[in-house]
Formats: sequence, C-alpha cells, structure tokens
Amino acid sequence: MGRKRIVWLLNWLAVMAWSVPACGPAAPAAQPAGGSTFAVLATETFLADIAQNVAGDRLKVTSLLPIGTDPHSFEPTPQDVAKVTASQVLIVNGGGIEGYLSKLLENAGGQRQVIVASAGLTSRTPGPGEARDTGHPEGDPHFWLDPVMVIKYVEAIRAGLSQADPAGAAVYARNAEAYSAQLKALDAWIAAQVQSIPPERRLLVTNHESLGYYADRYGFKIIGAVVPSFSTDAAPSAQQLAQLVDHIKTTGARAVFLETGSNLQLAQQVAQETGIQVVADLYTESISPAGGPASSYIEMMRYNTRAIVDALKP
Repeated sequence: MGRKRIVWLLNWLAVMAWSVPACGPAAPAAQPAGGSTFAVLATETFLADIAQNVAGDRLKVTSLLPIGTDPHSFEPTPQDVAKVTASQVLIVNGGGIEGYLSKLLENAGGQRQVIVASAGLTSRTPGPGEARDTGHPEGDPHFWLDPVMVIKYVEAIRAGLSQADPAGAAVYARNAEAYSAQLKALDAWIAAQVQSIPPERRLLVTNHESLGYYADRYGFKIIGAVVPSFSTDAAPSAQQLAQLVDHIKTTGARAVFLETGSNLQLAQQVAQETGIQVVADLYTESISPAGGPASSYIEMMRYNTRAIVDALKP
C-alpha cells in the first residue's frame, strides 16, 4: 500500500472517529420527519450545491462556510459550532482542506454521520517542474475542480444519505444518476472549449496550487503558483517568486489566474515583471451568490473555463 493511500486512510479514519462521542459508540442518525427536519450540513458552498442535487426535494442541505469564504483560512465561530451541533449529517470534502474540522467537531460534541465526499480518491502526483507541498502531507485536496471526480463525490453522498435515511434511498439514487449525467455533459463541454486553445498555450500559472486536477483532465501544464502551496495561507519567499518569474519568461505563459478574494499584490508584481495578464475572478473555493456568474457548482466550472479559455486562446 502506497504512502499516499496510507495517509488518506488514516485521515479518513480520523474524520470518522471525530463523529463519535468519547462516551461510547455512535447511535444511528435520526430519521427525517417527512424530509423537513433532517439537518444536513456541508462544509463548503460548492459541496452543499452538489449534495443538494443528490438530496433533491427530500432534504435541505446548508453550507457551513458562507459564500466567498476561503476554506483554507476559515475559523469557525460559536454560531458555526451550533450549526454542527444541530446537524445529523455533516458532509466534508476531506483531503485535509478542512483543517479546522477536528477542533470544530470536538467543540460541537453530540453524534452525527460524517460523509467524506472525496473518499476513495487518490491525490495527484505533481508533474515535472511542479512544486511539492511538503507542508500538506495529504496531497492536493482540490478534487472538485475535475467534474469526473465529482461523480465520485456524488456516489459517496448518495451512499451516505441512503444510510442515514434508508426510506429515501431510491430518491437519492435517481437524483445521483441524473446529476452524474449533467457532470458528464459538463466534462464534455469543458473539453470542447479547451480545444480552442493550441496545446502550446495551455499553460497555467495560479495564485496557489489549486488547478492540478483540472489541468490533468483537460491537457494543461502547471507552470507554477504565486503561493507554492495547496493552501492560500502559505507565503512565498523572494527566491520562489524570482524562480516563478524566470519560469514564466522561459515557457511563455500568458496569464496568472487567481480566485476571487485573493490578494492581488504578488500576482501583479509577477505580471509587471513578465508582461502577462492577471485574471483575478475565478471561483475555485466557493460558488457565487444567487444571481451571480457561478451560483452553482456546474455554473462555477463553466465560468472558470470561459475565463481560462478567453485568456489563453489566440
């Protein structure tokens, strides 16, 4: 068994252990009363949207993190602890992105079923020239930026909701099948859009190391990141920035892509030294508010793809 697989298993077992009170084994999750009082909480906004598509009209899924919040730097408030305390099911991305989770569950207490959406997925191996984030031993947690991997999320969520609410299993199965078909169509659409970019221009420079799975799926090459880490909380050294500038000049990369809410200062410095474009409005960690350009997971991926293609195509 490889090291990454072992790390993932230990991570998963730890998350499951957090959902069990210290005084004894966990009891079965409470059953829904007509589907209206069964509290299901997902950590990130995009994850809540994915889960809502599986739950359909039977359950209401809410998000722990507010829209626009960076999960890497999220610090739960007492109100957030109360939300978790009231939940019967908690859906998490996993992969180490919810660094706050252990303490949050400890403070919340009680019993709930924890669904790890990324269960069974293996962290990618960085490509040639990509930085190795030794501060994040779980690997890259941004699985959701590949819609084919999100089909695995859907299956994990369907199985978890069916376990918590056996009476709704058939509903969740139908919804999961329908949503998975939408994800397959999204995957085909993204691949078609990327075809308008010549292969030699499919070079990605990002704010932090977030687009690896997207790049692997659609034939991009990761040139580097302003923050050479899977987390936005890290800070680059002057040497790392200088190396990134040199690499951009050598490869001819044409843009640096940032998620909304990012600090623009370092990216603008890199852009000034290299002459590349700054695209500062990707939605990678959160969807947008209702009525915005990325108000669902699928719309988020469509919006990001349009922004990337527009910046890189001839």
